This record gives sequence, structure tokens and C-alpha cells, in this order.
Amino acid sequence: MSRAGSPTIRLLAGLAVTFTAVALYCGYTVIQLHGLENLQTGTIDRNRADSLLLLRIQNDLNSLALAMRDMTDGSEPYPLTAWRSQLQRLRVDLEDALAREAATSPPVGAFEQRSYLDQSLRQFWDAVERTFALADSGQETEARSLVRLSLQARQQALSTAVARLLVQNNETEQEAAARIREVYAGVERNLYLFVAAMLILILLTSLYLVHSNRRMFEEVALLSARRSELARQLISMQENAFRSISRELHDDFGQILTAIGVMLQRTARLPAFESETLRADLREVQTIVQETLDKVRTLSRALHPVILEEIGLEGALEQYLPAFEKQTGIPVGLEKSGESRELDRAIAIHLYRVMQEALNNIAKHSGCSRATVRLCYLAESVVLEVEDNGSGFGSSPGRGMGLVSMRERAELLHGRLDVESPGAGGVRVRLTIPAARQESHA
Repeated sequence: MSRAGSPTIRLLAGLAVTFTAVALYCGYTVIQLHGLENLQTGTIDRNRADSLLLLRIQNDLNSLALAMRDMTDGSEPYPLTAWRSQLQRLRVDLEDALAREAATSPPVGAFEQRSYLDQSLRQFWDAVERTFALADSGQETEARSLVRLSLQARQQALSTAVARLLVQNNETEQEAAARIREVYAGVERNLYLFVAAMLILILLTSLYLVHSNRRMFEEVALLSARRSELARQLISMQENAFRSISRELHDDFGQILTAIGVMLQRTARLPAFESETLRADLREVQTIVQETLDKVRTLSRALHPVILEEIGLEGALEQYLPAFEKQTGIPVGLEKSGESRELDRAIAIHLYRVMQEALNNIAKHSGCSRATVRLCYLAESVVLEVEDNGSGFGSSPGRGMGLVSMRERAELLHGRLDVESPGAGGVRVRLTIPAARQESHA
């Protein structure tokens, strides 16, 4: 596949977009959460603490109202100066509460009302001092009148101002709660949008991957088909070349060597070659010619086993295995099972070649003491097995050109080639050809 058709760049771009979207959403969420935290700590919590202090001030003002009621009631046998210590204690508590409230109150709010509260409270305590001054001078009646006419009115005004501040705090808290609900709603809405966007992105990426994988599988299937066709053509060309070379060796070189042998026999019978030395030399040359002829015929049969066409696969195996055993010194047994049947020539030649290649590997690499060839006819397939008791795969199983050639032949027949190591050691090569493939060649 060309580099331009690779989906890597598009997938990396999609991954970058996904990470960017996740980073932006996480940043937005962090900002919203920080804002929510500031709103919680800076407004609501502070406003609640300020409301508690305002309630404390309100409670002190109510205590002042009760004290002033007792002062103007006249039923108590005490002079007005007897309430001085109580009012002084309430004044200290009020001033402490006001100082704390000023430090705790929100930075923005009813500034005018707080200024009015501070000013009114100062005026109230000034009036209290004047009241006690009149009481100290013996003017009890005037002092009580000042309490009724001035102090109680000022106390009510202070209570009203504190109540307004409490109402404003409640309104501010309600506004903050509404803003918090808006933040939560925004975060929830953005979460749904983000999840929807991620699902769409994942769906698009999945569809693209499916499309790319389908296209790649189609190209791989096309390349595999082309490779199989090429392998079929190469093996066919190889068999044709072997057949042609075998014919040349058998017909031309075989006939030439046979003619040379005949000529040597005739020459040896001539009167001029009555010398034993010459006759011995001629016999030695004749032996060499005969051995060369045997080798040429063996090579011819190896290149193209004509015997397959004459007596079939079983007969070819029965003749090839003794010759292999004689050449290599490795005993090879032949086991047959099932009902024999005629195989197509193309299938027979592939089975024969796989058997040859497996035995050649055994002779070169296994170091075994015996080997076995099994031919099994099943209802749905034909199975060829070649097994030895040698050293096994070694360090690199299944990487030789011989195994590659055997696998190619198995694929051409739509069969299966299994190369495995039995429990007792060695290697077992099994070629299974389905019955449908045999019938298609019949």
C-alpha cells in the first residue's frame, strides 16, 4: 500500500483533535469549578457569617429595648443609674459584634446603610450618656422622658437598619444560590455536549477505521490472489522446465551414453584389442559410462517423475523410497490406509514434490535414524505425512525455502500444511488436501 493511502496521518490528526477537545473541556470545567468555589467561600459562607453577626447585633438591640422598657416602667424601685452597668455590657458586646461584622461583611453591599447604622449607634450612646447625666443630677423624670422620647426611637431605628441588612444578606445569598445553579446547569449542559461530541468523533473514527481496514483487506486479498497466481505460474513453469530437462537428459544424453556403451562393447571384441590391459581399460570406461547413464536416468526421474503418469502416486512412492534409502542410508517406511483411489496428475505431482522436499530436509538437517511416509485416504480428504525421529526444528523452525515451497503448493491445492514436533521428538509434516479439490481436478 502506498504511503499516501495510509490512515496514520488522519488518525493522528483525529487523536490530536480529541486531546485538544478534552484539554479545552477540562480547562473550562476547572475554571467553572474555581469560580464556583470562590462564589461558595467568598459570598455564601461570608454572607452567612455576616448574617450570624447581624443576628447577634439584633439580639443585643432587643436586650436594649427590654432594658429601656424596664427603665421607663417605674414599677422597679431602682434609680435609672442602676441600669448603667447592664447598658455598658451591651455596648461592649455591640461594638465587638459591629467590628466583627465590618470585617466579615461582603466587600460590596449596602455601604450607606452600614454608615447609617454606625452613625445612629454613636448618636444612641451619646443620648444614653445624656440620660444618665440627667439621672445623676437628680432629674429622674426628665431622664425617663428622654428614654421614652429619644432612646427607644433610636433603638427601633437601629433594629430596622439591622433588619434591612439581614434582608439584603438573604437576597445576596439567594442570588448566589441562583448563580450556583446556573453554573451547575452550564457544566451539565457542556458535559452532555462534550459526551455527544466525543461519541460522534469516536463514531466517525470507527467508520474511518472500518473503511480503511476494509480497503486494506481488499488490497491484501488482491495481493494474495496475485501472489497465489504467481506462485502457481512459477511452480507450473518449474514443472515444465523440469519436464523439458528430464526429457533432454533421458532422450539425448541417455541415448548418447547408451550408444557410447554399445560402441565400447563392440570395440572390446575387435582383434586389435586382444590385450588384457586394453580390455580392462575399456571395461573401466564402459563401467563409468554405465554409472553416468544411471545417474542421468535418476536425475531425469527426479526432475520429472514420469512414473507418476504410468503407475500413479503409490507406485511412485514405492519406487522412490528404496532409492532414497539407498542414497542416504536412512530407513524409510511406507504406510497406507483407507481405500485407494486415482488422483489427478496435478495433485499427485504436488504430493510427490512435498514428499521429496520433506525427505530432503530430513536427510540434510534431522540427523534421524529412521523416517516414515504415510498416505491416508479419507472420505473428505487425502493426507500425506512425513515423520522422522531426528533433532526437531532447531533454532529457526519453518523458515527454510523448502517449507515455503511446500506451503505454496498446499495453498495452490486449497489444502493445509502442518509442521509440528511429536512428543517423542523429530518433525512431522502433514499435508491435507480436501476432497472437493480432488474432484475439481478429476
